[in-house]
Amino acid sequence: MTPWILPVAILALWQLASRLGIIPANVLPAPSDVIAAAWRLTLNGQLPQNLAISFQRAASGFLLGGAIAFGLGLFNGLSKLSERFTDTTIQMIRNIPNLALVPLVILWFGIEEEAKLFLTSVGVFFPIYINTFHGVRTVDAQLVEMGRSYGMNSFELFLRVILPGALPSIFVGVRYALGVMWLTLIVAETIAANSGIGYMAMNAREFMLVDVVVLSIVIYAALGKLADSTVRLLERLSLSWHPAFRKS
Repeated sequence: MTPWILPVAILALWQLASRLGIIPANVLPAPSDVIAAAWRLTLNGQLPQNLAISFQRAASGFLLGGAIAFGLGLFNGLSKLSERFTDTTIQMIRNIPNLALVPLVILWFGIEEEAKLFLTSVGVFFPIYINTFHGVRTVDAQLVEMGRSYGMNSFELFLRVILPGALPSIFVGVRYALGVMWLTLIVAETIAANSGIGYMAMNAREFMLVDVVVLSIVIYAALGKLADSTVRLLERLSLSWHPAFRKS
């Protein structure tokens, strides 16, 4: 319960300040008004539809970009030849802000689904790649040597020593990538979309529906927190052998 005390206190203060007129409704509607907007949009079907579309875009981009980044991070972490061949190029591209690609992506794909998929994939790629690469390279060399002395072949060594040793760093990359994923999707949906939570927020802005705009922001925050909590749960389950993740 402790982590939720502060958010609940902020919501209570926000509601009180709104009802007392300290915060005007046209600046920041009360939480009860935001909940009412959510109920209204749920009943007419807009909220579930846009929510499903945004979730599908986020999941598709994460799976595509994450899978490529994970594979390349492993490959470059295990092979110095592969690292020398590809890492410099990847680092050069990494320094281009992915949101700076939005105008070019719109020219390439218009406002179709490919644009959102491309942007979210690029957004999640670099955090997962860098942390996977770092995780593989920082596995304790003595453990690798011990595995070899026990007669493990290369595949067994990877599966039983290198991959478990790299997992803490990989999970850090996944958590960071999820944050970037939602950030990228918000921008993509507010600039180049005709559906999704971002589009719903921009459409509400046109009609001065501040409660719907705030609702969209709250939904993004809730989805981000849900995704992060899911990864942390997987992290604790996968790394139960690790001293840092054991329950005290």
